Amino acid sequence: MDLAKYRALFLEEATEHLAELSRALLALEKNAADADAIDLAFRMAHSIKGMAASLDYQGPAELSHKLEDLLASQRAAGAVDARANALLFRALEGLERMVATLRATGEAPAADAALLAELSGAPARESPAKKVRARLR
Repeated sequence: MDLAKYRALFLEEATEHLAELSRALLALEKNAADADAIDLAFRMAHSIKGMAASLDYQGPAELSHKLEDLLASQRAAGAVDARANALLFRALEGLERMVATLRATGEAPAADAALLAELSGAPARESPAKKVRARLR
């Protein structure tokens, strides 16, 4: 299997999806209840997640998954709140940096743990293993 071919395809499609995601987030900044923009942003995050996961790009897959989860919760609420709006733009920027790094180095970087935690609503210093141990007590 020619991974370089698939990496090039991922980079091309992810770049297009990120541009669409950016446009959708800008529309949501103007109208937080724009259902079409929320749906478009969700679809773009979902597409990036799927493509990244299929190529085992764990960092981009994980970040786009958290972005997708946040968009799903905002969609269920019917509008994007101010805190979520700021997080959505930070996640977009994080994905853009990851795609740029992949383009430059050929390696997918790890996702920013603090950003992932913030997207999850969890404290940045608390690890997943720590959460599991706390639930088991």
